[in-house]
Amino acid sequence: MTGYLGSYATLGLLLLASVLFFVTAFSANRVLRPARPADPAGKRASYECGLDPVGGDWAQMQIRYYVYAYLYVLFAVEAVFLFPWAVVFDRPGFGLVTVVEMAVFVAVLALGILYAWRRNILRWT
Repeated sequence: MTGYLGSYATLGLLLLASVLFFVTAFSANRVLRPARPADPAGKRASYECGLDPVGGDWAQMQIRYYVYAYLYVLFAVEAVFLFPWAVVFDRPGFGLVTVVEMAVFVAVLALGILYAWRRNILRWT
């Protein structure tokens, strides 16, 4: 399909195919399912793993897990930025500018890790 409206016709056919697939899938589900689904004992219980629930439903999560996850993401992002920097640093004319930019970037991250270290956030208790 070419021409001015060719891309719209392609989009229309794609949308029509997706709607037909959706209707076919849900129709097949309705036709193939059992008329009276089995309801085994305990199916509607809050736990389905075979163990009886013991204790209350309140579970307190410690903040240090989130701090470690956040610090991991922070340094993973730093590693992602180091690879393109290394590629650009090799090109002629980018020497001093790229070194200064990366120094600023690493300095900000170093201040963050120094802050976390001074506040004993990195200490596992």
